[in-house]
Amino acid sequence: MNIHKQFMFHFFGQLILTVLFLGSLVLALFAIIGFWVMEEEVKEDLSEAGSLYFSSNIKVDRGKVHFKEELRTLVREQNGWLIVYTDEGVPIGSYLTPKRTEKELLEEGTGTDYRYWNLDLPDSQTYVLIYGEKHPNRNLIQYVKEDMEWSQGRLSLSESTNQRMKKENAWVQLLDSNGKVVDDYGTENEPEYYSVRELLNLKSKENVSTFIDEKSKQKILVGIRSYQTSPSQERNIFKAFTSGGFILLLVLFTLLVLATLWHARKFGLPLLTMMKWIKNLSDGVYVQPLDDQEHPIMLKKNGRLKRKYRLYKDLITNLSHLTETLHHNKRHEKQMIMTREEWISGLSHDLKTPLSSISGYAHMLGSAAYTWSKEETMEFADIISEKSEFMRELLDDLTLTYRLKNQALPISKERTELNEIVRRTVIQYINDQANRDKELLFEPYDESLYAEVDLKWFQRILDNVLANAIHYNPAGTKITVSLQSIEHHLIVITILDNGKGMDTETLDKLFQRYYRGTSTTKTTSGSGLGMAITKQLIELHGGSINVTSAPGKGTKVRIIVPV
Repeated sequence: MNIHKQFMFHFFGQLILTVLFLGSLVLALFAIIGFWVMEEEVKEDLSEAGSLYFSSNIKVDRGKVHFKEELRTLVREQNGWLIVYTDEGVPIGSYLTPKRTEKELLEEGTGTDYRYWNLDLPDSQTYVLIYGEKHPNRNLIQYVKEDMEWSQGRLSLSESTNQRMKKENAWVQLLDSNGKVVDDYGTENEPEYYSVRELLNLKSKENVSTFIDEKSKQKILVGIRSYQTSPSQERNIFKAFTSGGFILLLVLFTLLVLATLWHARKFGLPLLTMMKWIKNLSDGVYVQPLDDQEHPIMLKKNGRLKRKYRLYKDLITNLSHLTETLHHNKRHEKQMIMTREEWISGLSHDLKTPLSSISGYAHMLGSAAYTWSKEETMEFADIISEKSEFMRELLDDLTLTYRLKNQALPISKERTELNEIVRRTVIQYINDQANRDKELLFEPYDESLYAEVDLKWFQRILDNVLANAIHYNPAGTKITVSLQSIEHHLIVITILDNGKGMDTETLDKLFQRYYRGTSTTKTTSGSGLGMAITKQLIELHGGSINVTSAPGKGTKVRIIVPV
């Protein structure tokens, strides 16, 4: 998995975990806020409480009911009452219960409203709790009905009813059969007309009671103006939400700070370490960042990556490879400089020798103290020519290898039959009397082998390889040149000898421009660039060269070129 996918999956996983964590946190905070709101609602209206609340505030001991002080206080403040029944309907305890029979409590219009809950107490018995509240408007409508004179179509409230109305801050309206207000008492901004929809809406309000006279179809509306959620309750609910919101923001801010520090450590510290590593590479220090004990910062003692660096495993692997490559190149560069200096030293010696010969024979020919015969003059001229040709070839090889290195050598390929080219080259070396101490054999391919090659430079490839096989092997060496085809796509030219072979160091450095397999102090016409040029020319043809050898076991050279 590449680093892009690793980052994607890593951050996606972190996002999922963050959403789940924040979601759980928000749900928990809302649960707390809900608990606070419920607690405030219970303080204002016990009918909103649940069975669990009453079960925790009521205790039954030996058939006697005990109400906690907190519950009794709320009941008193809300003008309510409590009564506990067994499952069989037997009352076993009460608090501020009205002195009415059970039947009267359940009758509609008594001015009493109630709710009930099943109590789960520790004694494993089930009890029923009834909580009731008095609604003054329901009581008041009874008094208004008693004072009414339906035939006159107006309100006839007694003095006692008026006093009760004022005490409860109540109002009353008399409506005709069409919903129009014909008389009222204590009203302020109440409507003068009620539609059927508005009358139906009034029946769902606890602070308004209605009554319809069946004969006259007149209606009475009695309402309590102050019967609504108390401001203190609204303030407490608002305070609960405000406090909860503040706590939520505080927790989120704290989490944001902690997440920032965590991300800075998890992602920032590894990046800083790798930036330091890259800075070391730019300064030529090809090692990982180390701690005070000279141990790599990113690795454990057992050599494995530390957890916070594992996300960058691919990047660290690439940096490690780059570090090793740069370190290897640095060592290689030093070796190349050393080898080049040795080669230049040897090359200077090679040039110095022919130059000395040329200079010496030139002085001899120009000396007036001696008279040279024609044969001697011709001999001196041949030596000077030979040494000059050696120097020319040496400089040409040096120029050619740098042209190849800089891709500045023009090449002109044409379709050529390689069996014939190789055959002529081998015959040329067989006919050379200087090679009479070697045995050269040629094994052509059974069919014609055509390839796109530059004749001049391909001939140079063959000459270099065959010249090496002949020049660096002792007398009696057998050299076999053969051709093969691989699936009609590649042509293989093999030069195999049973000569002295090469050691590992020579084989490894065979194609280096600044390496010679033999000392330049030996009598040799070699420049030390032949095999480097050969490899570059073969690659210019889109091919490759492979050499295997061992001391005393000969050498095998395989040249592979495309068809």
